Amino acid sequence: MVQTFNKVNKVTGTLSLSGDKSISHRALLISSLAEGKSYIKNLSENDDVKSTINCLKALGITVESNEKGFIVNGQGYKGYRQPLNPLNAGNSGTTARLLTGILSAQNFKSVITGDASLSSRPMKRIIEQLTLMGSSIKSTNEGRLPLNILPAEGLRTIKYNLLVPSAQVKSSILFAALHIDEQTSVIESIQTRNHTENLLDLEVIRREGKILSFVSRRNYPEPKEYFIPGDISSAMFFIVLALLTKNSGLLIKDVALNPTRTECLSLLKRMGGNIQVEVKDSSNNEAYGDLQVKSSNLSNVKIDKEIIPFLIDEIPILAVAGIFAEGDFEIRKTSELRVKESDRIKALCSNFSLLGLNVDEFEDGFRISGDVKKTTQPFKSFGDHRIAMAYAILSSLLESGGAVEGFECASVSNPDFLKQLNSITL
Repeated sequence: MVQTFNKVNKVTGTLSLSGDKSISHRALLISSLAEGKSYIKNLSENDDVKSTINCLKALGITVESNEKGFIVNGQGYKGYRQPLNPLNAGNSGTTARLLTGILSAQNFKSVITGDASLSSRPMKRIIEQLTLMGSSIKSTNEGRLPLNILPAEGLRTIKYNLLVPSAQVKSSILFAALHIDEQTSVIESIQTRNHTENLLDLEVIRREGKILSFVSRRNYPEPKEYFIPGDISSAMFFIVLALLTKNSGLLIKDVALNPTRTECLSLLKRMGGNIQVEVKDSSNNEAYGDLQVKSSNLSNVKIDKEIIPFLIDEIPILAVAGIFAEGDFEIRKTSELRVKESDRIKALCSNFSLLGLNVDEFEDGFRISGDVKKTTQPFKSFGDHRIAMAYAILSSLLESGGAVEGFECASVSNPDFLKQLNSITL
């Protein structure tokens, strides 16, 4: 599907977004482990989260919804039922990697599959770490899906140094370790998203520049209520649009403000963005609040490698902001973008080249300079939801508008994107 976008003349109004995708996945998985009913308000209902729900249902977990939210009837310690068919994680790497950690502790064989995009993404990281714990995981596709997870004789505790900053790898270990009496520790030199630690209320300490997270069966979850704050990654697209559109002001309410997720806001503020943040409350250790965004003149700044893990998902829309900001936009140390839903470095450089910009592609990043010279060809989504939405915003900023080919993949993270865009633009 080719979706066209007209130039936006003004951004105004208020947005309330569906729940953060990362927190939604984890709330569902944790609720499925607890014995009894948990209640989740403002759960994200995008395609990725639906994949997690469908996998849980296949494992014997009842997930229902009503006007107040979702009810998950968890089955307790090792209470999953053996699925009749392979579990399909769709496009969701979070579903595949975190669920593998839980399934490695169950007493039955299971198989995880995914769509073509997910099946091309690396799973060796979790296979190697979970194998150290005694898991038996086989891949016939060079460390990619499908994964065959065999019953383990018994998992053992580990003390693991996280070599590559990855919240999904860390979380897969933490979920597996919930099934071990002795304590497991994960050690990070660079902190990654800590939603799993927050929702499980794990002990986390800082020592000699390292972050240590501790988990054992003592942390096994009990039923509870969750409120999922709005998704800050989804909010970023509208924040950039409001910043770059003249005479605009936008209020985004109840957005997740976890410190491991707000580096994107800090970067935009360093670039000159007028963004006011009001922290209002927290739910299950996850802070949330309101964002007030106003039109701003942006200037590109140096992006230090230390902050890359904190804004890896937001790089596509930050790059869009960069081409309208004064100076060149350059970002490096982002090799992880090569193995996302698409090769995002290649996708970004290819689309920016369509505008006549000067684009330099590196193995670990890219640089963009010059001015927009042409806007005739549609941008390609490459089947990647964040690429699709980033170029929807870019199209909305161009004098003649633009179009995005394959825009339907945006539903992976935000099926309401078009409705939300239309509700705040003139």
